[in-house]
Amino acid sequence: MTDQLRQMLADAGRVLAMEGHGDYVAGHISVRLPGDAGRFLMKPAGIGIEEMRPDNIITVDIEGRKVDGTMPRHNEVFIHSEVMRARSDVQCVIHSHPMHAVAFSSLDRPLVAVGNSSGYFADGRLPIFSETTDLIISQERGNAVARCLGKNAALILRNHGIVATGGSIEEAVWTAVNLERACQLQLLAESAGGPRLVAEGEDLKKKRGRGDRPDLHKNTFGYLLRRWRCVCCGEIVPAPHVTTFENKDQK
Repeated sequence: MTDQLRQMLADAGRVLAMEGHGDYVAGHISVRLPGDAGRFLMKPAGIGIEEMRPDNIITVDIEGRKVDGTMPRHNEVFIHSEVMRARSDVQCVIHSHPMHAVAFSSLDRPLVAVGNSSGYFADGRLPIFSETTDLIISQERGNAVARCLGKNAALILRNHGIVATGGSIEEAVWTAVNLERACQLQLLAESAGGPRLVAEGEDLKKKRGRGDRPDLHKNTFGYLLRRWRCVCCGEIVPAPHVTTFENKDQK
């Protein structure tokens, strides 16, 4: 089970890099170990998120101490440990520096539902952590990030990056990818004078319900991994048979 989790974490780093979340050797992702809520696997420092392999991933405890692995630990480990301490439902935490999200954070404007991806974060569902724009390198600051996140799926660290979470690796990746796309869409609208028409009310609520599902998280992750293998390895991977929770009106 742990071997499979290590491989999935490495795969997550690859698809995140492909989707614009790579920043040289910055950024990191973690996943809680099954059966041990106080420990998690994490990308080591010194490499890109796409360079993770099952054998270079480190193990960290809930206090932020490295307990296994040969490579160094990120200074911002406390984003992961403190969010996991505060949220027993969170199994995976991503911190990255996607370009559009960072640029959007400088506008000091709320994210609105310009498109489908934006709807999951509109209406106050995207906190902005503005206590500092510096790195989160202490338990105290990590705890402040966790408090700011609250029960939301993601937040923006102003002029810094994002924190995305999920009950699985697939969900956290889905959240991170959609947040970056949402910020990109709004920047496009802002460059044309600002969004005038947005999804709202009952329409927005229905869109959220249709689009935020475990099967969609898994299917999107599988698609991104197949695309990474095709683009980076020249490997054509056939799409599997897909079963969804809804049998009609799929998009």
